[in-house]
Amino acid sequence: MRLIIALLLPFLVFFTIGRPFQGMLCLLLQLTLIGWIPAAIWAVYALSQYNTDKKIAASRRGD
Repeated sequence: MRLIIALLLPFLVFFTIGRPFQGMLCLLLQLTLIGWIPAAIWAVYALSQYNTDKKIAASRRGD
């Protein structure tokens, strides 16, 4: 679900993963039509990093 949001409303993903400052920067980038594509790429990348961090944290708790 977050991946779809990352493509349609990139700035919103940053708020859902707890990065409001980056969300505001992404919104400024997204306000331009040309900036929408870089904003979406940035949001998908940040989302993948967030998921990776969660998996690493979960594996450390299991040790």
